[in-house]
Amino acid sequence: MTIFMAKDCSTASSAPTAREPAPRRRRIAAIVAALLLVALTARLGLWQLDRAATKQALQTRQALRERLPALSGPELLQLAAQPERIGAQLQRRVVLRGRWVADATVFLDNRPMGGRVGFHVVTPLRLDDGRAVLVQRGWAPRDALQRERLPPVRTPDGPVTLSARLVDGPSRLYALGDGAPERGPIRQNLDSAALARDSGLSLLPLTLLQVDDAGNGGDGLRRDWPAPDFGIERHRGYALQWFALSTLAAGLLLWFALLRPWLRRRKAC
Repeated sequence: MTIFMAKDCSTASSAPTAREPAPRRRRIAAIVAALLLVALTARLGLWQLDRAATKQALQTRQALRERLPALSGPELLQLAAQPERIGAQLQRRVVLRGRWVADATVFLDNRPMGGRVGFHVVTPLRLDDGRAVLVQRGWAPRDALQRERLPPVRTPDGPVTLSARLVDGPSRLYALGDGAPERGPIRQNLDSAALARDSGLSLLPLTLLQVDDAGNGGDGLRRDWPAPDFGIERHRGYALQWFALSTLAAGLLLWFALLRPWLRRRKAC
């Protein structure tokens, strides 16, 4: 007669061994590290979502500013007297009258538009009180064969009425060299202080982005400016990556700390 004996798994691993403490400490340390990784990556994901929400609110505020009545010349001068208020008025429409200072025109290099390499053309506009404001007038293509050749830009001599938006200064590109101010009409970046010294102009601490062709005599510049990129989708993409990493870490922790040991014990029984 055969007698089957049931194996008691509850006491199979109850007897302590001399080698048990060290592996147990390592296992606890690994679990703690995994929990910290899950918490950290989840927190980074939430941080990126918070940044996306902040940028979304900024985009909404700027869109609302574009619908406000346009600032006039006197209102722009009042704003220039309080530089701390300029940030709250970015993307506000501006309509003002002045004369171009064509001799002080700067061509900012390596500014693509529509898949082509070219220049952003920046010209000071002298106002009635003698001061001037920098205006990003538009984009002009670069000569692929003669890289130092300036594109033809027609600049009216008389008074012009300008329709523009109040923006940050031109984006800065990485430039090699000793950091000395650039000279000449073609420049990598725009240094307002250096341009003021070179031209003798009193420049307002403002930058405008011209948005139409009215009153400019067909200067030949393109002005299909891209919408400001706030990087909202980029932050959301980063958040998705962090949450995916957090989920992966949580899954690995669940498998190695709970499921796999449970399956091994069940199989041993």
